[in-house]
Amino acid sequence: MKPDLRVPGWSFNKYREGFIVGTTFAFLLAAIGVIYMPRVLTIVILVFCTAIWGLVLYFFRDPDREFQHSPNVFLSPGDGVVRDITTFREKEYLDIDLIRIGIFLSIFDVHVQRAPISGEVDFVTHKKGKNYPAYSPAASLENDQIVMGIKTNYGLIMVKQISGILARKCFNFAGPGDQIQSGQRYGLIKFGSRVELFLPPDAKVLCSVGEKVKGGLTPIAEMKEENIQNE
Repeated sequence: MKPDLRVPGWSFNKYREGFIVGTTFAFLLAAIGVIYMPRVLTIVILVFCTAIWGLVLYFFRDPDREFQHSPNVFLSPGDGVVRDITTFREKEYLDIDLIRIGIFLSIFDVHVQRAPISGEVDFVTHKKGKNYPAYSPAASLENDQIVMGIKTNYGLIMVKQISGILARKCFNFAGPGDQIQSGQRYGLIKFGSRVELFLPPDAKVLCSVGEKVKGGLTPIAEMKEENIQNE
């Protein structure tokens, strides 16, 4: 198995440890409360703190993955369920026709994002916004989000991290000029959220709406070798 890489400056552990320390402290306080004041209220508080503590431990997991990839195959940028696949004119960044594949991540999915294909990071842009439900395609326009452009052999593509009702913060540890490998970790979103992949219109989509996908593992689109663009 080749090393399952993260981009330089990966700070996932810092955010994970902060949440784990906080919820662990709350759990310990609740347990002490039950020991010294065994009441219905303190037991309920302990059960609640235990559930939150367990959820945080489960949510902030970052499993290593063994995967094989082809240079012309786009992998899913995140875990979740494919909610929509559309072709439209993207006007905000590239002003070209693109295929958009939207993936919804529930609080039970791994929330680490991975590069869909190898290339060079062209830009990373943070756009502040609202926190509408992430399962809706409308969240793509209105919600707080980070957009990353990647220069690939098939032209410039984009990956968008979108916050939701619970997900109030997105993180992208890559930067312009970074060389990024297919399947490599580059960011995360806290709690329920949405990830979108924007591909050339001649890409062949391999996934379908309602399909469960895994970041860095599931092929969701491919390009023909003859579509390689010469610099």
